[in-house]
Amino acid sequence: MRANSSETVGDVVRYHRRRAGLSQHALAELAGIGKTSVFDVERGKQTTRLTTLMAMFRVLNIDVELDGPLMAECRSALEGESGTDMDVLR
Repeated sequence: MRANSSETVGDVVRYHRRRAGLSQHALAELAGIGKTSVFDVERGKQTTRLTTLMAMFRVLNIDVELDGPLMAECRSALEGESGTDMDVLR
């Protein structure tokens, strides 16, 4: 699934949370975040910290995959298998 907006991410979180039988409060506790964070994400807030999202995704068993035209080159650079300038990644 491609997430084109913060609303899409919020919809996915809400769906998985409900299917897991969790309240917003329970998800927040399990993820170690504030309960307003769950509310904000589900309402499409655009300025949520990545660490907050990843904590929710971990609890809900949602995998995130990064993709783009330079990902193969990036993977090689990160693994040290390429002559790519690592300063670009810093």
